[in-house]
Amino acid sequence: MTKSAENGRKGGQSAMHTPPVVSSQEWEAAREQLLVKEKAQTRARDALAAERRRMPWMAVEKTYAFEGPDGKASLLDLFEGRRQLIVYRAFFEPGVYGWPDHACRGCSLGADQVGHLAHLNARDTTLVYASRAPQADIARLKKRMGWEMPWYTITDSFDKDFGVDEWHGHNVFIRDGERIFRTYFINNRGDEAMGTVWSYLDITPLGRQEVWEDSPEGYPQTPTYKWWNWHDNYDADATPDKKWVEVSDAGEAAFRNQDTSSKP
Repeated sequence: MTKSAENGRKGGQSAMHTPPVVSSQEWEAAREQLLVKEKAQTRARDALAAERRRMPWMAVEKTYAFEGPDGKASLLDLFEGRRQLIVYRAFFEPGVYGWPDHACRGCSLGADQVGHLAHLNARDTTLVYASRAPQADIARLKKRMGWEMPWYTITDSFDKDFGVDEWHGHNVFIRDGERIFRTYFINNRGDEAMGTVWSYLDITPLGRQEVWEDSPEGYPQTPTYKWWNWHDNYDADATPDKKWVEVSDAGEAAFRNQDTSSKP
């Protein structure tokens, strides 16, 4: 019996049926066996993202109005000049559990795991949150919780029109000049995995925009890793750092060789 199972029994709880304790060689063999399935899942996830990039677009013909920290804002304004927009509908308003001190617990957990937005912005993508709470309450909540994402007040039927009037969800948009298109929507269990740069980019129509991705012809793509940067060091006009190119090239080659040697 393992120690954890023994402690569980002494504490009056049902004993845990834990996995066997094995040698390092047996553990490595078990890991390699599982790794085959994990790599298959990664490739399937990449293929699904590629299919997502080929979803049809829906033109947004209606005009929507929001309130932001600087006053009235249109849906186009939410892009902040970038090409892609992700809007998360968070529940913070009268009638929601936690009001007025907190937003919904689930939405708040999601907000806590949002990565630094500079990396998304570097891929021409803006992430915003939207609720029906007034801006003064949103500003107070963001300050208390340490959240940095842009957060707007919904003032019309945006939430109902895009399937987030009763439950949370992420809507994804792209713009062509001033024309806006809805490209994707994810909610329920899909929402719980959101928060990383990659989880956000993988639901956008342009993806991570790296050369290894399977994207339609003409989509923007740059060499893998080269655009990565410190979040306080992005410059839209800068070329990739020479030293970083060398380091990332070596790392990419090592990963590729390792992946090839481990294929079944």
